[in-house]
Amino acid sequence: EIANASMLDEGTAAAEAMTMCHRLKDGDAAAQRRFFVDAACHPQTIDIVQTRAQPLGLEVVVGDWRKFQADATCFGVLVQYPDTTGSVHDYTGFFAAAHAAGAFTIVAAALRLALGTREQHIRRDKATSNICTAQVLLAVMASMYAVYHGPAGLRRIARRVKLLTAMLAQGLGALGAKVNAEPVFDTLTVGKVAAERVHAAAAAKKINLRRLAAYTVGLSLDETTTVEDVQAILSCFGEAQPATPDVAAADFAPPHARTSPYLTAAVFNRYHTEHEMLRYIRRLEAKDLSLCHSMISLGSCTMKLNATSEMFPVSWPEFSRLHPFAPAAQTRGYAQLFRELEAWLSEITGFAAVSLQPNAGSQGEYAGLLTIRGYHESRSEGRRNVCLIPTSAHGTNPASAAMCGFKVVPVACDSQGNIDVADLKAKAATHGADLAALMVTYPSTHGVFESSIKDICTIIHAQGGQVYMDGANMNAQVGLTSPGFIGADVCHLNLHKTFCIPHGGGGPGVGPIGVAKHLVPFLPGHVMAGRKSEGQNSKRENGSVSAAPYGSASILVISWMYIRMMGAAGLTEATKVAILNANYIARRLESCFPVLYKGASGLVAHECILEFRPWKQHGLEVEDVAKRLMDYGYHAPTMSFPVPGTLMIEPTESESKAELDRFCDTLIAIHGEMTSVARGESDKANNPLKHAPHTAAAVCGSEWNHPYSRERAAFPDRHTRASKFWPTVGRVDNVYGDRNLVCSCVGMEAY
Repeated sequence: EIANASMLDEGTAAAEAMTMCHRLKDGDAAAQRRFFVDAACHPQTIDIVQTRAQPLGLEVVVGDWRKFQADATCFGVLVQYPDTTGSVHDYTGFFAAAHAAGAFTIVAAALRLALGTREQHIRRDKATSNICTAQVLLAVMASMYAVYHGPAGLRRIARRVKLLTAMLAQGLGALGAKVNAEPVFDTLTVGKVAAERVHAAAAAKKINLRRLAAYTVGLSLDETTTVEDVQAILSCFGEAQPATPDVAAADFAPPHARTSPYLTAAVFNRYHTEHEMLRYIRRLEAKDLSLCHSMISLGSCTMKLNATSEMFPVSWPEFSRLHPFAPAAQTRGYAQLFRELEAWLSEITGFAAVSLQPNAGSQGEYAGLLTIRGYHESRSEGRRNVCLIPTSAHGTNPASAAMCGFKVVPVACDSQGNIDVADLKAKAATHGADLAALMVTYPSTHGVFESSIKDICTIIHAQGGQVYMDGANMNAQVGLTSPGFIGADVCHLNLHKTFCIPHGGGGPGVGPIGVAKHLVPFLPGHVMAGRKSEGQNSKRENGSVSAAPYGSASILVISWMYIRMMGAAGLTEATKVAILNANYIARRLESCFPVLYKGASGLVAHECILEFRPWKQHGLEVEDVAKRLMDYGYHAPTMSFPVPGTLMIEPTESESKAELDRFCDTLIAIHGEMTSVARGESDKANNPLKHAPHTAAAVCGSEWNHPYSRERAAFPDRHTRASKFWPTVGRVDNVYGDRNLVCSCVGMEAY
């Protein structure tokens, strides 16, 4: 009934579904700790599920679904459809038995149906997910694919792929090979063949087949496959011609045949030519305010320039068309890029090694805490399960700690937003024998360089704990200091923030981790890459945290280009300018909106928090300011995080002084509008702030029930007169929308 497109990859989605199902058991969760995974799921999916289950004390049972019987100790089962061999099974009876035993059922189909969007910011250590940045841009691409082809087009593509697979299967059968006995869609597991000979023949034709066993290979077809391709594949196995199967082979027989309608909304049945599709996408694009229009000053999110030269290589087929499990001999260029990027990030952070595998900042947190957990276990100190986290931390911090099996203990902050060192020292001493780690953000989430950061690290180390540094704010560190120099043991980096990978709309993200020398043996491994960390001493070999060995590998070229072009001097200068820009904004605006937190020197780091709460006495909320900014052509800064009733502003190094001044002039003008309300010069309920944003439809409509002019509503300054961005949606009640889900599929007339 509810679908969520914010998961990171198929393996991660399966693991998220597992933890969600366990949480749904509520009071029964303690008794029900077994989770079944069918052995015919993809190996990387099984690996991630096992990695996620271990710190939570969940037992993963891997076996044949046809032989497994769920009982009262089992809270869920996971199967794949089609499975990793390509076979399609009827799980009806298996699911019925699982439900009868009280277990939830999960299907891995590359269609992710686990709900967990940003719940970590609300539920913190009670969250089932820590995901913050996801793969939204890729989900948008997938949705546009569905829009262009529509239900008829997708069915046509699927039937053609299935028919080609049937042709190949028949041809292989004629050669004496053994293929799946069960129905298949696009994937075959081929047995009774000399695998090495087949692989050699395929390699000569530049075809990669899946390596399974001495007499078994695997392969998959897709919509780009042609009849000529099928002939080429067959020739790798022997002299044969593809048969011409019955057209009925293009369809599934019951119970697998799809009988219900799908993609019935008008949008999937309207744009099926290239120019229609282009215009549709362009209309959508016009609704979005982006960096093409103005500065996006989202504090904590670092929306900086993504230079065209950095983005070009993403589209090069040498990078974009590589399979994540392609043979090493075919990926030597990419391997060099990985090695160089890892070396550069190690130098920047002051750490001994870097893993590029985590494909989001939240997954970097998780992977970093897993290295700490593995380190303690290797020293027979697995009892260490307490994680100290400042109350100002991102919501992902406590969520990640809970997912690693740690108990979260909050640490207070002082009036300036710094960690309360006395409280930290007391809690570190209280939990000394059980202290696993401290999670700290530097500069702090409040946008301040904490002068006591080195002392903080020393306090934790004195108790045998490790320091995890959240790298969300590395944009204020690069070239000036480093987590390793400060004293941290592990740090994740948001490449989609500091190192220029775009994350508008929430993705894609990359969150590699850097670690000190003693944590190197505990970095993530990967079951499909044969890349296991050396010196492993924990109970289980280092598991993977992403379905692919290098996470979101295709976009790593962006950060490589950024660092390569900037160089050491350029990166350092960028950090200085980012800090300068933030302090310039803070100084220009502090007479209107006080800066909530400052460092000992009276300065902020790369971002600042502005106070708006006193305006409540005049009936004005920070939300009114955020909405009014849209009328001026600006995306609102981060609102009410980390402090309710405030705006968190981060200009980055990318913006010119002219743009900074325009932004400041806008907020000063809005301050004037707020002052008019406070003085009674503007109606308390009917003013430009309370009715913002103003759409073109509202401004041009026949009715105008406001005491202020249409011009003041839509064209409040000279910049908007010269180039106006029109918000397409007027004022909405955010909280109501969050609390009341409304179906947007069909109207009541359908019933």
